[in-house]
Amino acid sequence: MNRMKRVIKTSLVGVLTNLILVAFKAFVGLVSGSISIISDALNNLSDAISSIVTIVGMLLAGKKPDKKHPYGYGKIEHVSALTVGIIILGTGISLLVESAQKIIEPELAKFDVPMLIIITAGIFIKFLLGRFTKKRGEELNSDSLVASGSDALFDVLVSTATLVGALITFIFNITIDGWLGLIISALVIKTAVEIIMDSVSSIIGERVDSDLSFKIKKAVSRNKEVLGAYDLTLHQYGPERIIGSIHIEVEDKLTAREIHLLTRKISEQIFEKFGVILTIGIYATNTEKTEYAEIKQKIEKLIKKYPSILQMHGYYVDSEKKLISFDLVFDFKEKETSKLIEEIREKIAEEYPKYTVNIVLDTDFSD
Repeated sequence: MNRMKRVIKTSLVGVLTNLILVAFKAFVGLVSGSISIISDALNNLSDAISSIVTIVGMLLAGKKPDKKHPYGYGKIEHVSALTVGIIILGTGISLLVESAQKIIEPELAKFDVPMLIIITAGIFIKFLLGRFTKKRGEELNSDSLVASGSDALFDVLVSTATLVGALITFIFNITIDGWLGLIISALVIKTAVEIIMDSVSSIIGERVDSDLSFKIKKAVSRNKEVLGAYDLTLHQYGPERIIGSIHIEVEDKLTAREIHLLTRKISEQIFEKFGVILTIGIYATNTEKTEYAEIKQKIEKLIKKYPSILQMHGYYVDSEKKLISFDLVFDFKEKETSKLIEEIREKIAEEYPKYTVNIVLDTDFSD
């Protein structure tokens, strides 16, 4: 069974389970007059709608690339997770208003043993659903399923609080229903905001996962012709489509044919092992004159005096043009990059007045 079918199947389980819980909890809430249980039922209804959104999102995300969207529609999964968050937020705000009204005008709810059993059974079912959905979401790398599963597990706490309130009313004949509804709504809103923030972050584009970054660079560097791997960037167009680029450092004596075969080999290796479509760029390194190596050592010694510089790479000396060039990667916290680059350029120019110094500001895309 492919990924899409498994995500849809998991979501359908969520829809069916939540609709059953909605029916039972709404019945108990209406009969007893408990706002907290009605709130819990509405929360389950929003979960069912969220699962439906996940299914629709998966179907849209599975569309093949076209001329207008050559990278495919995979990012719709992030949009569906965002939609889930917005639905949950709306539910939380609605519960907040209703709970506040219940605090202002409190009414004693009425419970019996069968009602309490139904609430307890609902907690157990929701716990199993949450674990199942979240685990499946992690297996399938689905933001929507993980969001739905996390929300379901969180609902277990909400339902438990509802049960405690019902027990207090049943045993002591006092009501804390409105206050419980207020707490539930606040927690629901908190969960919604977290899901929305995570989804927005994914849509904007997050930093490459460190573990994946290290593994790809290590795999690339295993090729004997590669002297270093730098500037790895990855762009995710849905969980199953990652496109990126990387620069490799090679000796400047390699021919175009050798470089062509090498880059093709690396691209195939990375796609086969990680499923990543990688474009390979080249940095040449000098293989003649020890003088160039001495210049590099002095520049590296100078660079170490600047804590905000994370890396220097792409070093090359063009003997014909008398040009020294290299890239510098700065920490994102550094705000004076242009000033520091000019300062470093001037110091190198003083040391080597016959050379022009070209420093390229690179971005810290990956660890």
